[in-house]
Amino acid sequence: MNRLLIRGARLLDPASGLDSPGDLLIDGARIAAIGGTIAAADAEVVAAEGLCLAPGLVDMRVQLREPGAEHMESIESGGQAAVAGGVTTMVALPNTEPPVDDVSVVEFLARRAREARLAKIHTYAAATKGLTGRHLTEMGLLSANGAVGFTDGTKAIADALVMRRVLSYARTFDLLVVQHPEEPSLAGAGEVNEGEIATRLGLAAIPPAAEVIMIERDLRLVEITGARYHAAHLSTAAAIEAIQRAKMRGLPVTCDTAPPYFALNENAIGDYRTFAKVSPPLRSEWDRRAVVDGLADGTIDAIASDHAPWDQDSKRLPFSSAAYGIVGLETLLPLSLELYHNHHMSLLDVIARLTSNPAQILRLPVGRLATGAPADLVLFDPDPAWRICTDDFRSKSKNAPFDSRPVQGRVVRTIVDGRTVFERAC
Repeated sequence: MNRLLIRGARLLDPASGLDSPGDLLIDGARIAAIGGTIAAADAEVVAAEGLCLAPGLVDMRVQLREPGAEHMESIESGGQAAVAGGVTTMVALPNTEPPVDDVSVVEFLARRAREARLAKIHTYAAATKGLTGRHLTEMGLLSANGAVGFTDGTKAIADALVMRRVLSYARTFDLLVVQHPEEPSLAGAGEVNEGEIATRLGLAAIPPAAEVIMIERDLRLVEITGARYHAAHLSTAAAIEAIQRAKMRGLPVTCDTAPPYFALNENAIGDYRTFAKVSPPLRSEWDRRAVVDGLADGTIDAIASDHAPWDQDSKRLPFSSAAYGIVGLETLLPLSLELYHNHHMSLLDVIARLTSNPAQILRLPVGRLATGAPADLVLFDPDPAWRICTDDFRSKSKNAPFDSRPVQGRVVRTIVDGRTVFERAC
């Protein structure tokens, strides 16, 4: 078996609270020893003084486009983008073609991930057949075959009775339900956040209340059913407050956000910049600050990339016709590190939102530095300053509003099951 000794890194393990210099020994696909000075004469040595070693990032919201739209992203290209960004585990949304509402598609994705041998890929399955919001899928069977949760992806489960049935079914098998929290009758054909920017640009608006209204409804259903519920990509202060109150009442509720919602506000739309068109839309500066506060106080459990690759033909259109979403796998770590560099959160707390917390929500055996744990690791330097260049992305798609943005922190090496799958050239 291959043995790799990472010498003198700053070890970061949010699950145990470890933040100290030391060594880590990898034997095969597992962590063999951690902490202090480790002697291993037969191991390859990686000098890591001045670098941080953490569990590989666990990205719980990714669109991979395979099967059905491989020209935008594939398992292979998404995997390359993931490991370049330090992501060792990602969970794909079910809005492919065909959608992930059948065991055969779950098995297809698992096989393609094994063939690619890059980041580990899990998948959500559709909560309703065809993502139509009407008839439930065979959630128990899909879970037994590898689905880690259930969601209609970029669509809200809008019908209250259907959502109650989804939650009741999920509770029977102790499954996770993930909601895109946006009340569709309020959001309508809206494209940007309701406010001055929408009025000035003459664009249809989505009121911030559309998010919290859906969450408040769902929380009532969670009270009835007792199911595990996760609200995705929170973007408003009101929604964060609703989740905070639900947690105080002891409901089995978690949530995440994505970098656009703490790194940008609605001004990033500028003069109809379609690369800043996302769902939910970029919000006001007040809401952006509330997202930062929600991450800092622990209300928001996780940060996901919300990676949504689109080709040029889908984005370089009039604003009203352009697709929603941006790519985010390769910028997830440096944008999240802004929370540390701007003194909003400790480095260990930022890493927790990217590793141990999402792993715990998904009940995956990753996201920690511990003897016997999978050797899924990211070695990174938190300090070097650089500018994001979308032309350098390994993703097939380049649709990101962060081009030329100055950031700090770069991935040096990514390891999956003891194998180095990415190493930055000096």
